[in-house]
Amino acid sequence: MYKVKVGKKILSANEEFAVKNRKLLAKHKKLCINVISSPGSGKTTILSRTINELKGKLRIGVIEGDVQTDIDAQKIRATGAPAVQINTESACHLSAAQVSNALKDLPIGDLDLIFIENVGNLVCPSAFELGENAKIVVLSTAEGDDKPAKYPVIFAKSKALLINKTDLLKAGVLEDFNIKRVKSDSRKLNKDIAIFEISAKNGEGMSNWYDWLVNLVGSIKS
Repeated sequence: MYKVKVGKKILSANEEFAVKNRKLLAKHKKLCINVISSPGSGKTTILSRTINELKGKLRIGVIEGDVQTDIDAQKIRATGAPAVQINTESACHLSAAQVSNALKDLPIGDLDLIFIENVGNLVCPSAFELGENAKIVVLSTAEGDDKPAKYPVIFAKSKALLINKTDLLKAGVLEDFNIKRVKSDSRKLNKDIAIFEISAKNGEGMSNWYDWLVNLVGSIKS
């Protein structure tokens, strides 16, 4: 009986496009960040607020990944930033080939930073390189503090962790979420991960995230 290693073949084909994307971004000296999280963590709200509050400092474009609809892309475009929608239909992640096509529709030369908002999922997107400079993971306090332990790969691979919806903790809504556990478990997996406690809803903690982004863009351009 022959075993066809479909997973390896798919990843190999994906890597070819990832290399192509990486070379394109490097040629133009553009920072590209792949944003990964569970559904409802607040990715789009984070990106929208980031775009609005960094106007005049960073020119940002977004590639939006969703199974269906362009609801999130519309929210991004409402900020004035360019956004390209990718609908995966049933796939639980974006592919490098899809990102390659989307990059053609973004005004790359006019941008400093490109966000890829991946399909809501902590597992599938972590296995597929898209040609990005860095992955970041978003964890909302409403999801529970066990996610780094249960889904270690994405936390191990990410350059930064954004712990969102901290306003719920301060309001006493979530008494069981242990933020120290999240930080400890994340740093056991990745000692260099940058961690930001934020509320995209009220803006608390976002300035540290903005400074990190500006510095990262500067490192790519230098």
